[in-house]
Formats: sequence, C-alpha cells, structure tokens
Amino acid sequence: MVLYYILVPLAWLVWHIGFRIRVEGRENLKKVQTKGCILAPTHVSAIDPVFIVVTRWGRRMVVFAKRELFEINAFLTWFFRCCGGVCVRGTKDEMAVISQTVEACKQGKTLLIFPEGTREKEGKLLPPKSGLFVIAAEAGVDVVPCRILYDTPDGKMHLFCKVRVIYGEPMPAAQFAMEGRRDTKKLRANKQALLEAWEKMGA
Repeated sequence: MVLYYILVPLAWLVWHIGFRIRVEGRENLKKVQTKGCILAPTHVSAIDPVFIVVTRWGRRMVVFAKRELFEINAFLTWFFRCCGGVCVRGTKDEMAVISQTVEACKQGKTLLIFPEGTREKEGKLLPPKSGLFVIAAEAGVDVVPCRILYDTPDGKMHLFCKVRVIYGEPMPAAQFAMEGRRDTKKLRANKQALLEAWEKMGA
C-alpha cells in the first residue's frame, strides 16, 4: 500500500513529461450514487490503464487486464500489480477473481475494466462485451463511461502527444438489473447506451 502512494506521484510526473494530459468531466465521478463503481473506458493503447490511474490521483482500484498486458515488460507488470491489476482472461482462476471483484465493488471498491475487450482498430469503437454489464448487475453499482483520446493524425498513442481523458455522466445501477445472467434484451440495450455515451464524448 505504501509503495502504491510512492508509485502514483512518480507515474503522474513521468506521464505528464511524456504526454500532455487533459482531464475532462472529473466532476462526474462525484455523481456516483453507489458505494463502489465501475470505470468503463475505451481502449486504444496498452498503456491506457496508466492514464486512468494517474488521473484518479490516490484512488486505488481493481484493474481487470488480459494476460498480454502483463507480458509487455517487467516494469509495467510490476506497476500494474501495485496499482491493483489482476490478470483475468486466460487464467484458471477467472471465475473466482470475478466473484471477488463483485464483492469488492459492493464494499466500495472501484473496478477499472475495458469493455471492448481488445484495442480499437483503425480508430473505430468496438462493441462492448457482456462481462462489464454482468458484473455491474451482480454488484449493483453505477458505471462511469470514459474515453481516452490521443490527439494524433492516426488517433494512436505517440510520445509527447496530447491526451484527453474524459469521464462521462454515471450510468445508474438500476439500469443494469437483469432477470437472469443472460438477459439479452437488457444487455443489448446497455451495450448501445455505452456506445452512445462514448460517441458523445468523442464529438
């Protein structure tokens, strides 16, 4: 825990040297009505999680990440784990980790999950996966849509580029309640609502 509070200021400094970061909609984070919540950003670069961590100064989170994210290099693996990163996809403990995360959200933790499941291709938003909405329904928490935008000609991350991190209006927990684990109608409606929230933030 102590190490985390050393790492975040260091990461904040390094990231603000390497990128020109602008945060928008931070006030929306204060509108969350549930004890815990889920942050749902778009996904362009492998280092996107760091932008969320450094713009949520001092707030430790549970960070869902694919196994590949822990294979970039030793430093990032160490940093992600110190910041609450857990490897979910491709592990035998996937269901246990998800159950533990649901309970953590109920107790007031924030979960960071990238609903697209993989990085965007050609600057196009990808349809959200169902996992986010299933967890939100089981935990009974609000979801905050978030968009990370790189101000570059191709929309991809480049060193020293401008980066906008935008937090949108929270989507209320009641919106995610489902009749069953696979309420396809509700899942489809919420996926569309999240896509529309992302598109609005990119306008």
